[in-house]
Amino acid sequence: MDMASRRVPGFAPGEHHDAQLAYGALAMAVAARGGQVPGVIFCTGQGSEYTAGAFRAACQRLSISQPVGRPGSALDNAVIGSWHPTLEFELRRLEHFATRSAARARVPAWIHDYNHNRRHPACQMMSPVDYERALAAGEAA
Repeated sequence: MDMASRRVPGFAPGEHHDAQLAYGALAMAVAARGGQVPGVIFCTGQGSEYTAGAFRAACQRLSISQPVGRPGSALDNAVIGSWHPTLEFELRRLEHFATRSAARARVPAWIHDYNHNRRHPACQMMSPVDYERALAAGEAA
């Protein structure tokens, strides 16, 4: 999640929470940003998916800074941590899926709607994508 705009530029649903899954989300986010992301700060916990050599090497190759928070400190990930329950509530509690495949197919559409249509108080009541456009045009603060 982009902390400035609350946009979710990359995600990767999967069966195993590992470095390959984290790399898939990172690769999607980099592509969403046009492939050039030097200077980006990617805050993570100390999970093995983020400290794995392949993931760290990818961040270095892309000039992404990867600070790691202290054990027991959830503040670095509080915003995305509060976003996950929203996704889970709206997709697991409000919608019912016959198969995992059906649920997995719905996630990208939900995230697209979140990024393009859902208004967010941290974004002056604009959608994350509209807020990014306003920031780029100098129309938002």
